[in-house]
This record gives sequence, structure tokens and C-alpha cells, in this order.
Amino acid sequence: MPQTPGEPPGDEPGATPAREPAGAAPAAEQAAGQDAERSHQMPPWLPKAFALAGGSVLAFLAGLWLLERLRELLLLLLISLFLAFAIEPAVNWLAARGWRRGVATAAMFVVVALLMAGFLGGIGSLLAAQANNLITGFPGYVRRFVGWVNSTFGTHLSQRTVFQRLPTVTDALSRHLSGLAANVWGFGTTAFGVIFNALGVLLFTFYLSAEGPRFRRTVCSVLPPRRQREVLRAWEIAVDKTGGYIYSRGLLALISGIAHYAAMAGLGVPYAAALALWVGVVSQFIPAVGTYLAGAVPVLIALTKSPSTALWILLFIIAYQQFENYLLQPRITARTLDMHPAVAFGLILAGAAVAGPIGILLAIPLGASLQAFVSAYVRRYEVEEHPLTKPDAPPGRWWRWLRR
Repeated sequence: MPQTPGEPPGDEPGATPAREPAGAAPAAEQAAGQDAERSHQMPPWLPKAFALAGGSVLAFLAGLWLLERLRELLLLLLISLFLAFAIEPAVNWLAARGWRRGVATAAMFVVVALLMAGFLGGIGSLLAAQANNLITGFPGYVRRFVGWVNSTFGTHLSQRTVFQRLPTVTDALSRHLSGLAANVWGFGTTAFGVIFNALGVLLFTFYLSAEGPRFRRTVCSVLPPRRQREVLRAWEIAVDKTGGYIYSRGLLALISGIAHYAAMAGLGVPYAAALALWVGVVSQFIPAVGTYLAGAVPVLIALTKSPSTALWILLFIIAYQQFENYLLQPRITARTLDMHPAVAFGLILAGAAVAGPIGILLAIPLGASLQAFVSAYVRRYEVEEHPLTKPDAPPGRWWRWLRR
């Protein structure tokens, strides 16, 4: 049938317009409402994320609290591990010759105890003798001091007046000593704590050394083979560096003690053996300031004999330090502790900031072990030639001859 102009195609005249299915509009409105409701709801993963974040924060705070409570125990374990590393080369040497590891460790404990007893006994006898001399010769020192002040500054101090005032000073000193003695309970508690910690260190050190192979097997049993090799390699480096550091320092202390004893005995300095022992041990085992502490005491003792003797001792100490720093120490520590002095000083400051005096003693061996471990696993590349990377000129012939 022909369409009338203006009518939509396909629609016949008189046909009823098409209608939407019943209920279509309410369904669309309901879906839109559900989408809007879902957009205002919390995502299902968000509560879990909040719970995980809160649990992580609580676990971190609990770890900090536990670390603070166990700080002293962890420090004792670190000291014990360092001592076990230090004696393990000798224990391994004895074990390779048929000794049981427990007996070898006990033997090393005895050797270390004898060395410490000899050092403390020598220094104790020196202090006792000097204290006795100071008490006996105190009036003579006062007379000479007063006479020097009067002759130098033109004063008229009376020795009698000085001696009359001495009882007042003595009474004040006695009161201070009495106050210190009244706090004997505090001193006793501190001493008990020190002894208890020392026994704990000895116990941990003994088991870490005597049961070293079993302990390492236990650690490696929970690791895959590749990780086992890395752990054992790190352990080997730590033992080599720590033991090498201790033994090289011991050899340097022995040479230093012998040299200073010969010099002080030749110059007639009293207590030459005890002073040589002091210089050898303190200069080698106390980093950074040990050299100055070691050299100051012999100079002061020599000053009681004569100023010229003290000057000769000071000159000998300076000359020996140059000989040790530039010729002796590089040869002995070349294979055990190859570390730049600036790096060593920085490690000492860091150790002091973290753990106090114990950190000073542990900083250098720990840094040497870390440096050796990093150098074993870090890949190095060829350095580009540049004026900023140009090395120093080779030393002269005479210097090479001295370093041979």
C-alpha cells in the first residue's frame, strides 16, 4: 500500500505505535539505584588492607620494644661471636692435630687468661709502686713546687702555710671517700652485673667455638644449598679477618714491647718492663687514641728521673711510630686488614656511637669482614682514564728499597 508523505516508513495508517515491554523502565531504574549504592559502599579489600597495615605497625612497635629489652643480651652475643671468631683459627689448628674442640677452646681460654693476668699484674704493680712513691715523697714535691713558684713568679709563699692547709684538703678528701664508701651497695650491684655479664660472654664464646661445626650445620640445615655456600663463605671471611686482626695486633704488640723495653732499660727508666707491656698492648688494641695513651705514661715516668730522659723517650716513641706505621705494620697486616685509615677512623666513630667502648673494639674487625665480603661478591669494572682518577707517581728508588 503506498505510503502517505510525512508518515514514517514501515508504519501503516491507523497502526498502533509500538510500546516498551511492561516493567522495563522500573528495572532500569532499579539497576541504576544498585550501581549508585555500590559506588557508596566500602570496597571489600579495604578492611583487610587496614587490618594488615595496623598489624604491621603493631608488629614493628613490638619488635622495637623487644629489641630494646634484649639489647644487652644481643650485645653479649655479638661480643661472644667476635671472641669466638678470634680464637677459632687457633682452635681449628689444634683440632686438626687431634685435639677435641672443647679441650682446644679451654686451652685458648687459659692462654688468654694468663696473658690478661700478666698485663693486669704488671700494670697493677706499677700503679701501686707509683702511689707509694707519691705518698712518701709528697712533702718533698710540695717543697720543690713552692720553691719553683717563688723563684719563677717572685712570690713569697710559705711552705708552712701550705702544709697547714693540707689537713683541710685531706679532711675534704676523706669525706668524699666516705661518701663513696657509703654507696657500697651500688658498687656491689654494678660489680655483680659486670661479673655476671663476663661469665655469660665466656659461656657463649666457649659454645660458639667448641660447637662451631655443629652450630653451622644447624644454621645451614634450614637454607637451600646456594644460601648455605654464601653463609659459609661469609663465616669464613669473618673468621679470617677477625683472627688475622687479633694475631697481627698481638705480633705488633710483642715487637713494640720489646723495642720500648730495650730503649727504656737503656735510658734507666724505672719499671721498664711494666711500661713496655703497657705501651705494646694499649698502642695496638685501643684504636685511634691508644698510641697517645701508651706514649704518655712512659714520658711521665721518665720525667720523674730527669727532663732529658723524658725527651729521649718521647723522641724514641715518635721515631718508632713512624717505623711501625710505614714499614712494619703494612707488612704484617697486608693480608689481614687492608683498610684505609680514614675508613678505620670512621668505623671507630660509628662503633662508639652505637655500642660505646665495646663498639670501638669491634668496629674495625667487623668493617674488615664486611669489606672483604663485599669485595668478594661485587663486580668491578675498568676505570676510565681521567685527570681525577690519575694515581700518584711511583715512589723513588730509595723508598722502594726500604719497602722491600
